[in-house]
Amino acid sequence: MTAIVPLLDWLAGWPGAVWLQQSGTAYLFVNAAHILGIGLLLGSILPFDLHLIGLNRSAPTQSIGPLLSRIAAIGLALAMMTGLWLFTVKPREYIENPAFLTKIALLVLALGNIAVQHIGTSFRAALRGEGVAVRVRLIAAISATLWLSVLVAGRWIGFIAR
Repeated sequence: MTAIVPLLDWLAGWPGAVWLQQSGTAYLFVNAAHILGIGLLLGSILPFDLHLIGLNRSAPTQSIGPLLSRIAAIGLALAMMTGLWLFTVKPREYIENPAFLTKIALLVLALGNIAVQHIGTSFRAALRGEGVAVRVRLIAAISATLWLSVLVAGRWIGFIAR
């Protein structure tokens, strides 16, 4: 921990962090943007995962998959950028918060799961409407579980205040 203290202090002194520390309004808008990113991510990835699992086949995969994937990517980018920015407000506190550490570990797993899904040819075949393989269904179930877990861990952070 002591080796990263200078980095954490540097992050806390970054002008963007100082601005959020001093402006409740700025913090409010960055936090709202973080929530928007989470909403876009989960609001698109969960329906798509459920579709891939087979619980919602109301539209062909090739018509909803690309759109939902793009929306999820936008949400992920927004959530990660604003999340990192919010982290800089109190980096020393967050780095010692078990809920934050749990969230980061789950986030890494969720991102790894995305990579595993997109590397496979079965996923691309599903996007082309050629059927959804068991592997794709399993990874989609893992995805839904991981993203919901990231959400819960993120909410848990505020309940473990130091």
